[in-house]
Amino acid sequence: MLTSVDTDLIRVLADPLRLQIVTLLAQETLCTTHLVEKTGAKQTNLSNHMKVLREAGLVETEPCGRYIYYRLKPDVLASLAGQFAELAESARAAAENKRACP
Repeated sequence: MLTSVDTDLIRVLADPLRLQIVTLLAQETLCTTHLVEKTGAKQTNLSNHMKVLREAGLVETEPCGRYIYYRLKPDVLASLAGQFAELAESARAAAENKRACP
């Protein structure tokens, strides 16, 4: 049975800066300073986006002295990818289904 796609998570990832952050975190665990350098975003703007990513369950934090490191949670992305894979499989199976017009 087809599950619905997580639209809230899609909205979170639809933001270009958040998608850039997720892409960077897919390569390595980074602190706020690294993310500011790599994205060019202002620290306050970046912090707001990180809060959204944390609340969506996409990243987890690791305090290290006065810095906070961010790590991507790959299982969340894998779950979303699985939802899209199910949707694609449903579309393949239904490719020949055509409802007649009245």
